[in-house]
This record gives sequence, C-alpha cells and structure tokens, in this order.
Amino acid sequence: MNGGAGLHLGDDERRDWLRLIRSENVGPVTFRELLDHFGSAAAALTALPRLAERGGRRVRVASSAEAEDEMAALAAIDARLVAIGEPDYPAWLAAADGAPPLIALRGNPACLAAPMVAVVGSRNASVVGRKFAARMAGELGAAGLTVASGLARGIDAAAHEGSLATGTVAVFAGGLERPYPPDNLELAARILDRGAHLSEMPINWQPRGRDFPRRNRIISGLAMGVVVVEAAERSGSLITARRAADQGRLVFAVPGSPLDPRAAGSNRLLKEGATLVTEAEDVIAALRPMLAGAPAQGGRGRLGEPDRPPPEPPAGAAGDDRRLVLEALGPSPVAIDEVIRFTGLTPALVHLVLIELDLAGRLERHPGQRVSLI
Repeated sequence: MNGGAGLHLGDDERRDWLRLIRSENVGPVTFRELLDHFGSAAAALTALPRLAERGGRRVRVASSAEAEDEMAALAAIDARLVAIGEPDYPAWLAAADGAPPLIALRGNPACLAAPMVAVVGSRNASVVGRKFAARMAGELGAAGLTVASGLARGIDAAAHEGSLATGTVAVFAGGLERPYPPDNLELAARILDRGAHLSEMPINWQPRGRDFPRRNRIISGLAMGVVVVEAAERSGSLITARRAADQGRLVFAVPGSPLDPRAAGSNRLLKEGATLVTEAEDVIAALRPMLAGAPAQGGRGRLGEPDRPPPEPPAGAAGDDRRLVLEALGPSPVAIDEVIRFTGLTPALVHLVLIELDLAGRLERHPGQRVSLI
C-alpha cells in the first residue's frame, strides 16, 4: 500500500517545497495551509514575508541555494526527498493530520509499500522484553507487515533486529546523517540491506529533546497500529501511543509485572482500553479487517489545491478581521470551525489570519484542527 495520488514534483517544484518547509515557523500544517491558499510553493514563498509581517514579525525564508545543497547532500548518500502524494510516500502517514510534506528516504522504498506496524518501548528494557519484541517483530515481518520503530536503545533496537530479514523502517529524530544513539550505528547500517531510514529533518540536523516527540508522531502515523512492549510512566512510548490514538490507529500493549516500573505505562494503557497482546497473531487478527482498504487522506483536501479565496479586503477591513479572529482565540485550544462561526468570516479568510499568526510565532496548533494563542 502506498500514498500515491498521481503527484510527481519536478525538480524546481521539489526545491520550492523544500524551501517552504525549511523556512522559519513553517511546520507541516502551515505548509498545507499555504499551499491550499496560494496553490503552489513558489507563490507561497513570495507571500511569506508579507504574511509574517502582518502577523507581527519577520521570518527567515530558506534560500534556493540552501535547498539545492540539501538535495545534493541527500543524493550523495543515495537518499532522496519524497513528497506527500507521490507514489513512494506511505499511505497511512499521508492520511495523518500534520503529516510531513516531504520525507527524506534512504534505502528500500518497497518496505514502505507494505502495511506497517510500529513496535516501541522502554530504552532500559528488560532482557525478556527485548526478546519478546524481537520475536514479535520477526513474526509480524513474516506475515507481510513492515515493522517501524525509532532506532532507540532497548525495545526499538530489538524490534529492528527481529525484522531485519523482512525489512524494517527506522524513523530518525535528527537528519539522515545523524542517527541516534551512536551505539546503534551498526544496526542502522544493517537496516539498509532490506529496510529504510526516514526523516523529516535537514540531513545534518542534530536531534534535540523536543525532536523526539515529533519523530514519534511519524512512527505512529506510518502504522496501522502501535505495539507497546514495555513503557514507564511519562515515557516517549506513551507519547507514541497517544499520537496513535489521536490518529485513529489501534493501540496494543503487552502486559508486564505490576512490580516492574518499566511496565507501569504499558499496564496503564491496558486499563485505558488498549488491546492486550501476548503474541504476534493477536496483532495480525486485529489488523486484518484494515488490510483491504487504504486510509482516507487527512487534512482539508489534497495538498496544492488552492482555496481560491476572494480578493483580500481593504487594509482597514482586514485589520478588523484580524481583531475578530484574535478575540476568538485564547490560551485554551479551540476548534477552527468554532472560530469561523464566532467571527462570521469566510473559512479562507480565517485560515489566512491563522497562517499570519502562525508565521509570527503567536499560534499553537493542536490535534483535531484546534488552535490557541501563545
């Protein structure tokens, strides 16, 4: 299964997409809003400085030279950028809210075309936990499923090890030239024999703490379901499980001893309704009804289809419109549809004001098409 929707970017358009997503304060949702509104990355890049200034600040726009250098560096390691909607972009990730518009791919694209399951868990996992994760990953791979994980120590590494023979996907928190942790470099190299590396970050990006939750949303977005083998309370694995639930994916958990803090989070997932699994067949049986159908695309329509909004109103009226949107927003998340109803403005105009605020660093986006002021 893949995310192909007939899109094939030319070199210039791919460079413009890369420039846009690498520009300051442009995340995946803002990228989609800009393309929906302006119809192309080139047009959005032209409008970007003006939009940000109307929101209250200036932003740095990535240059053509920077984008071309990044694309050349990817090509030098036999990697490339895949755009959402292109045939090699994974269908389940494309259907997730906030999917990266571009992913850097290195390795075998065929493993992205198979249905995927994520296997995640504790970094300081028990010997039994690692053995179980490796065995489950191997059995899932033998059943035709690609196993995705985050290349971390412990359960992630065991899941990759167990599925090397059938192809596994490692999602990086940093760039493709910055695998983390360093002690898994040899494992990362072996993954490329049949599997793939994925990242949404610049090729030489050194991962920081806040990049790992971003990475986790891609792991869960790739997969039809997420299996948590061991997870402590407040662990990254629980973030992945929450992302999976928000994305409409199935959440599985392996029970552990109540006396082992490494199982406290996974046991809590079971109390909250996760599916209990003790063998790979439990996961396969639960996913079987989902294997026949492709997921529906997430977001507001296809990327790059402009809203074709009416001409912008005069400066004074636009100022009034921005004031109305600001009055509708606050520190608590609110649905964008509610902002539209509250203000009485057209959806296109509300989304344009939200883009301005987002570019100015004054807006936070939340799951479920909700926003709040920072």
